[in-house]
Amino acid sequence: MFVTIEDDDDLIALRRVGRAVAEARDAMLKAVAPGVTTGELDTVGMDVLRRHGARSAPMLAVQFPAATCISINDEAAHGIPSPTRTLQEGDLVNVDVSAELDGYWADTGASAPVGEVAPIATRLLEATRGAQRDAMDAARAGRPMRHVARAVQRRAHREGFTVLANLWGHGVGGFLHEPPSVPFVDMPRNTTVLWEGLVLAIEPFLSTGGTSAVEGTDGWTLHTDDGSLSAQFEHTMVVTKGKPLVLTASA
Repeated sequence: MFVTIEDDDDLIALRRVGRAVAEARDAMLKAVAPGVTTGELDTVGMDVLRRHGARSAPMLAVQFPAATCISINDEAAHGIPSPTRTLQEGDLVNVDVSAELDGYWADTGASAPVGEVAPIATRLLEATRGAQRDAMDAARAGRPMRHVARAVQRRAHREGFTVLANLWGHGVGGFLHEPPSVPFVDMPRNTTVLWEGLVLAIEPFLSTGGTSAVEGTDGWTLHTDDGSLSAQFEHTMVVTKGKPLVLTASA
């Protein structure tokens, strides 16, 4: 299923679920501090989703054991929140929030420093945020999907970082993960051309050295293949002929 906005009702519903996950993401980021547990952050996110009447997408779609995904340092994605895992000064933490509301789905995420972090971690955050913006700007109706990957790779290489090649963006809106896939490394065989109204989750993962993500022993958490730092920023957006319509922007 390719989710394409058909009318104003679709857009209103997608904006509603987009607002729910964006507010949950931002509340979790505001709570990030040394000594806070990932379980506490997850509760913050769940409380916001409930207030909006939204349901956690990971729990609903794939039976994930928490409401949100929280990953630290070399954990690229799908980290399981825990009441015993405490954020430490100098960590990089990523929160990934997705939800369903009235049959519509949205997905967002962001990485943040915990207290004071090393200069390379700050640079990684800035580069990843820039790569995400570049990718969204490249995702315009009538353009090849490959332009999105090229935008991410250009930014990563210019800033001295790598792209985790096996972590892709995806279609979203009618379900959590749906076609088309959005790779962030250029694939010559990818002939997809973007079209107006297509709903995408754009989420490049950059690293200080890793080139792919590998599954950890818990069966969920994905780590960089070399133990290096990872960062991610993600928005749900609608493809247009010009600038994207971002559904998960901060209020």
